[in-house]
Amino acid sequence: FMVYSLRDPIGANLDRIQIVKGWLAADGKPQEKVYDVAWADQDNRKPGSDGKLPPVGNTVDIKKAIWFNTIGASELGTVWTDPDFDPKNRAFYYARVLEIPTPRWVVYDALRFGVKIPEGAETIQQERVYTSPIWYTP
Repeated sequence: FMVYSLRDPIGANLDRIQIVKGWLAADGKPQEKVYDVAWADQDNRKPGSDGKLPPVGNTVDIKKAIWFNTIGASELGTVWTDPDFDPKNRAFYYARVLEIPTPRWVVYDALRFGVKIPEGAETIQQERVYTSPIWYTP
């Protein structure tokens, strides 16, 4: 697969591109696996021993309801081959792109209307975009 993403000109930088794979196991139960295939700061940010990529970081300033594009990347892309591909099994794949963390709407509303953020409210999010699936049938 060739995947490429470019950040929105007025949006947040990109954290990573993931490929999500789904298939049915031999027992008929649905399975899913997420592969991190491209990410910002690949020279310094490596998957851990558990295979999980560490967070990109966080530049959100809750009091000012802003974030800074000082982390992440303006574009990401790669060519990726499924290391677990079995040509005998059906599967589907789609790409998912995550941005760096940004404030949630409740933070903007609190600033705009001069009110307190409700206790326990989520204040930070990572926006995502998904592609249409690619279906593989043997």
